[in-house]
Amino acid sequence: MREEIQNIRSNYNEKLFDLTCGIIAALLFSAFLYLEHFGITLKFLNTLFGLFAIALLLYIPKRAVLVAGFFIGLLWFYWIGYSFEYNGVGYLTPLVTFGFALIYMLFFGVLALTKDVALRALLLFGLSFFEPMDFNWMQPELLFVDSFIGIQKLDFALLLLSLSLVAYVPKPYKYVPLALLLVTLNFTPPLQKDAPLKIKLISTDIKQEKKWQQESLQPTLQLIFGEINKAIDDGYDVVVLPESVFPFYMNKAPAVLGKLQELSYEISIVAGTLLKEDEHHYNVTYMFEGGAYQIAKKMILVPFGEYIPLPEFAKGFVNEFFFGGASDFKTADKPTDFIIKGVKFRNAICYEATCKEIYEEGVEYVLATSNNAWFYPSIEPTLQKLLIRFYARKNGTTVYHAANWKGSGVVK
Repeated sequence: MREEIQNIRSNYNEKLFDLTCGIIAALLFSAFLYLEHFGITLKFLNTLFGLFAIALLLYIPKRAVLVAGFFIGLLWFYWIGYSFEYNGVGYLTPLVTFGFALIYMLFFGVLALTKDVALRALLLFGLSFFEPMDFNWMQPELLFVDSFIGIQKLDFALLLLSLSLVAYVPKPYKYVPLALLLVTLNFTPPLQKDAPLKIKLISTDIKQEKKWQQESLQPTLQLIFGEINKAIDDGYDVVVLPESVFPFYMNKAPAVLGKLQELSYEISIVAGTLLKEDEHHYNVTYMFEGGAYQIAKKMILVPFGEYIPLPEFAKGFVNEFFFGGASDFKTADKPTDFIIKGVKFRNAICYEATCKEIYEEGVEYVLATSNNAWFYPSIEPTLQKLLIRFYARKNGTTVYHAANWKGSGVVK
């Protein structure tokens, strides 16, 4: 395959060829994401595009790898800087976007350290375990979450082995190693059960710039209690509302707390809000049932959104200067499980639902809540959904996801 690429390259301007080749690799690497965003799920295309994307990363020239990494970072994460607007530092948005493109240029740029295809394959497999700045949303196996290729680490290892062996087998048997791809095929759907409860997932559409305004509070409360009462009338067992749907510290709002306790005699209520204890701030989920409640504190925070993944000497300065002290949330030590009407659910708040730690210990059901309005308008909810699906399928888990703006639904 490398010979074919070099022959084409020799007939064109090298710089233009490398730019074109890198962009094509990035587009193929991102195709499944944008197809899903526009409601198109075609396993054959996802399989084909994914295989070609990985093959190109193994075989294209070094400079083209850097181009591919830059545009992959741009296509996957251009939206991250959107949230900075709500922290009063919106001017940083283009810098953050460009910064993430550079980060992933360096991330995939590791492959450009060598021309050896086998070594590149080993490096790419190693990168699938690496999380820059504790941010784990770049999973190369994710390309195959809705394809005919399996998504376990072994499948990815065999895929890389198959594609790389092509470089070392002489003609006429050059492409025989591709037969190894047959071992990675997966036509058996994972065992994911539906919870034995009637669950109502509430999807809200509250703009982030209005969410925390005082004049929005009463309309928001009317909306929430209207949805809860409708779920009661419709005979649901559980109603799940999005992350921070109550935009205040619930433990400082006794009237709202009492109302939810009263309603919980008729329906179990799961809702996101905030908690303040001893001057510490927590992103939490409340679960109300039978007049009592349980609180789940977030365990895994969003890098730069809820904590600063930098050394201590820089952390305080960055938090105060760029975020006005907003990125100072505290965490729980372990995941929280709710027992709702006798059924165990693992709680996950937004970013947590895309982390492997939530799915450990054989979890069957997850209740996830998100506020995706931070990143309106973008592909973020689509990428989040695919990552949740990725972990749900790997672990045989069913995820019930309630989100503000986009993303609500049962994810399998």
